[in-house]
Amino acid sequence: MPQICFDENRFAFPSVDISDEEGLVLIGGEVKPDRVIEAYKKGIFPWYSDDSLPLWWSPDPRFVLFPGELHVSRSMKKFIAKSEFVFQSDKAFEEVIDQCATIDRDGQGGTWITPKMKEVYTQLFRKGYAHSAEAWKGNKLVGGMYGLRIGDVFFGESMFSKESNGSKFAFINYVQQLKRDGVKLIDCQVYTEHIETLGARLIQREKYIALLQQFISL
Repeated sequence: MPQICFDENRFAFPSVDISDEEGLVLIGGEVKPDRVIEAYKKGIFPWYSDDSLPLWWSPDPRFVLFPGELHVSRSMKKFIAKSEFVFQSDKAFEEVIDQCATIDRDGQGGTWITPKMKEVYTQLFRKGYAHSAEAWKGNKLVGGMYGLRIGDVFFGESMFSKESNGSKFAFINYVQQLKRDGVKLIDCQVYTEHIETLGARLIQREKYIALLQQFISL
């Protein structure tokens, strides 16, 4: 069962093996930049609402994309070839995270991207860990995503679209860029049908942790 942190001064991440069925590992503890980096290296990520204690997760199985397995449908290839969208990265990180936090999502009444999370990930952007992928139409940001890169692993956090295929356009272009830059694994955290259509798949957490150890210099 998950561990509860009662004393911030004695904070430590437990083994992911103690997680519950949904992957919850730890309750409590302050979310801060160095701790988030430590968590990702251990296969753990923060995900919680503004009215709860921080929750730290490590789901099993884990949803991942190997860049070489990126699938782009024939219709999406045609869309990209004819699209007015322009791809850029790290041009508007704070705007991307704001859009991810405020975009309406079916079945979700709120956001897990709290003001504290935005603050922490913006600090990680300034430190060179967090990055954004963006789809632009003229001067308008129409889609994007953000996440962290540690070693040869990219940890995707959230994405948004304001026009049809905006997030897909940004995602596909960014995965191709990450592949060229030597990234071996993209962590998509939990299953979504949207990302599955682009080639992501579930793997056992044990294998995922082993890949982290292989692709990140601990």
